Amino acid sequence: MYKHVLVPTDGSPLANKAIEAAISYAAESGAKVTGYYAIEDMNMHHAGAYLTAELREEFDKRARAAAEDQATAPAKAASAAGVDFDWRMSKVRYPHEGIIEAANASGSDVIFMATHGHGSFAGAVLGSVTQRVLSHSKIPVLVLR
Repeated sequence: MYKHVLVPTDGSPLANKAIEAAISYAAESGAKVTGYYAIEDMNMHHAGAYLTAELREEFDKRARAAAEDQATAPAKAASAAGVDFDWRMSKVRYPHEGIIEAANASGSDVIFMATHGHGSFAGAVLGSVTQRVLSHSKIPVLVLR
């Protein structure tokens, strides 16, 4: 049995289902859950000359506040279920890299992730975060639809 679950979220209803599954699993097995939110770095190519230091600082402040807000509901649900819960967030260039780093840094032995269930062609074209985690993670990944 897994003892430490990492569950990344983007705040979507689909990701919330993965959080619910992780907490339910942890409540039954005695595992710990760590939630994770990736703050994507702003793409300079798109922002160009309009991205001033002040705008970048404001973006970072708002992104961190949004990430912290994402921890509230899972933390309450975990507490109600008697599950040990921790929260991590980091600013990353690519979310899949942040997810894998958070799993390694937290000592997680499994990642629970949601997927939108796009077919293989759409997944290849879109390069889904879930697909990238699956292909790069050295620990097991449980994918929920």
